[in-house]
Amino acid sequence: MPTLHFPHEDVLATAEERKLRRFDADRACALGNNEHGKLDIYFQTADGQTKRVQTTVWAVHESYLTLKAGATLPLHAIIGFDFY
Repeated sequence: MPTLHFPHEDVLATAEERKLRRFDADRACALGNNEHGKLDIYFQTADGQTKRVQTTVWAVHESYLTLKAGATLPLHAIIGFDFY
């Protein structure tokens, strides 16, 4: 992930979508910290490609997530989460 580049603009169009993404990010963090559970995160890179990572979310910050092994992912690049 350190070699990926992310878009400057938010990948979600509406405030409602962004609100749901924040809710899901907080839920993913609780899953990671309480149950050490993994999930899939779908995100977009600067070249417009959609990517998926299976990981554990350790922390949610104002503008990014901290993932397992200390990797970070900008919140504005995240399309959605898949919980299982």
